[in-house]
Amino acid sequence: MTQAVPLEELAGDKLVSALERRFDTVVSDVEVGARTFSILHPRNSDDLIREEDFVEDERLPYWADIWPSSTVLAAQILARKGDGRRLLELGCGVGLVTTAAMASGHEVTATDYYTDALAFTRANAFRNLGHSPAAAMMNWRNFPADAVQFDKVIASDVLYESEYANLLPAILKSALSLHGVALIADPGRIATPEFLEVCERVGLELLGQETFPFRAGKISQEITVYELGRTT
Repeated sequence: MTQAVPLEELAGDKLVSALERRFDTVVSDVEVGARTFSILHPRNSDDLIREEDFVEDERLPYWADIWPSSTVLAAQILARKGDGRRLLELGCGVGLVTTAAMASGHEVTATDYYTDALAFTRANAFRNLGHSPAAAMMNWRNFPADAVQFDKVIASDVLYESEYANLLPAILKSALSLHGVALIADPGRIATPEFLEVCERVGLELLGQETFPFRAGKISQEITVYELGRTT
């Protein structure tokens, strides 16, 4: 039997075709500002749950869904001209926000804890824009001390575990350039207040916040986008 080529070795149409063969997928058209992005993603994230992942570090395939926070953050980043500025997305999922950031002219590096998420992100950027971002695996517990700094660091709905309230601020401080900004979209997760407190302790300033309503079918959420910058 021919062994399947690893997804990280595929690109463009070959990557898209491989994902459609290896996963039960659907395509969702997502309205982001004045644009609509066509996002390929797994039909049911529950089908991707693997016991070995959960036993290792309680990982669940949250990456496979298109979350309200990502839709709101995508609209916010699409409205900001990139002009070639370097942008890092933490937890790229299926790539909606990364695709919007690329569409607005940012030079994007997409990161996630799942190789499959990186594959879908690269595929969706290609499907919508004709090219893919740089992509890298990232474990927040082992964030590299010598990481490249970025003009923008973004993340959506990543504060669903209290552990992340302590991990994320240090990563933002390390990854942001001196005058860079972080945009964190959050639907009111329990760890958010602690996250903001830790940000202040590590030298990050809350520059502003704005709350946006999200309504889609039975889903009704208020998404707050926090903008943070370095104080030193």
